[in-house]
Amino acid sequence: MEYFGTIRAPREILFGFGQRRALGAIARRLGRRALVVTDTRLAADADFRAMIADLESAGIVVRIEAGTLPDVPVESAVAAAAAARPFDPDLVIAVGGGSCLDMAKCVALLLSHGGKPQDYYGELKVPGPVLPLIAIPTTAGTGSEVTPVAVLSDAERSLKVGISSPYLIPDIAICDPDLTLTCPPGLTAIAGADALTHAIEAFTAARRPVTDGLTQERVFIGKNAISDQFALRAIALLWEGLEAACAVSTDLTARAQVMQGATFAGLAFGVAGTGAAHAIQYPVGALTHTAHGQGVACLMPWVMDWNRPVIGRELGQIATAIGLASGDDVIPAVSALFRRIGIPPTLSDLGLAQNRLAWVAEQACSIERLIQNNARPIARADMLRLLSSAFTGNRSLMATA
Repeated sequence: MEYFGTIRAPREILFGFGQRRALGAIARRLGRRALVVTDTRLAADADFRAMIADLESAGIVVRIEAGTLPDVPVESAVAAAAAARPFDPDLVIAVGGGSCLDMAKCVALLLSHGGKPQDYYGELKVPGPVLPLIAIPTTAGTGSEVTPVAVLSDAERSLKVGISSPYLIPDIAICDPDLTLTCPPGLTAIAGADALTHAIEAFTAARRPVTDGLTQERVFIGKNAISDQFALRAIALLWEGLEAACAVSTDLTARAQVMQGATFAGLAFGVAGTGAAHAIQYPVGALTHTAHGQGVACLMPWVMDWNRPVIGRELGQIATAIGLASGDDVIPAVSALFRRIGIPPTLSDLGLAQNRLAWVAEQACSIERLIQNNARPIARADMLRLLSSAFTGNRSLMATA
């Protein structure tokens, strides 16, 4: 049913240069005691200190939690929630990259419902609303400011894990491209490539049979008419702005395009979900310790190649959106863009050992919520062929699949 669709989003999204200066007035509508979650570097940043001053001048009592670590180790979120509990916040504000936003979501959850993060792994395990949450991204990549997902690192599982619930969608997202101007080229590239991968996977996700209960039974419902609009627009924005933002950090137009593209991609995949590139990156990332955005972007052209027999229509629509002659040009063009901004083109270049391909295939296939959302089914033998292609750079290895 092509007219079926849904979207889940913050109740208010502010986008534009300087919009961070509305924080005090917005926060005052939601609470009086704000826990502000960030990391050590940003806590000393002039823009961050100005936002804190704005909150305080609005009459809000502030406690700063600056202990966010990359990839949010589970124990760090538990410790932050325990430390904040005596402060008794009635509002959580996240300022930073995806890890800061995910940390804030998890802390808001633990402060609201108790327990430990492991109690909420998976989909729809959060029992009700969490503390009001304002998300202010300083990178343009994860889209966490608008998504129902918090991703954590669990050492016991040796993989990243997710908590997925509409209750984790921030109440307010303030997306100010000014905050990305100091983001270095390498991080801009990795974050933007992550966003482009989100948009492509959402746009080419499996389309599920529509039932009356689909939107209530799943967080990620697959490709649909509404998420497609955000995904395709995100692809166009990122295509136009990403390389320029990496090349000239002060290019205001490019920075705005990339940040808006990342937010739109978040709106798209926050309901449609992602697919095999993300499933494979979880075990690949655990082995190589490479950035998430770098891994999914490395994998995206290979997964698109696997999906090609069933996504011809979508490739044609992408081609139109980004000004290519035909859908046949899309995958080579995406590969070339990623190469130009420094994304490794193969799993070998990413640092994966060839003798771990079978383990990666097994682990990736076990992440059923992502594999089932992929446009084309992938059995374990197929997955191994896909991985072999992505490792060697030889697309012909998928021809026998």
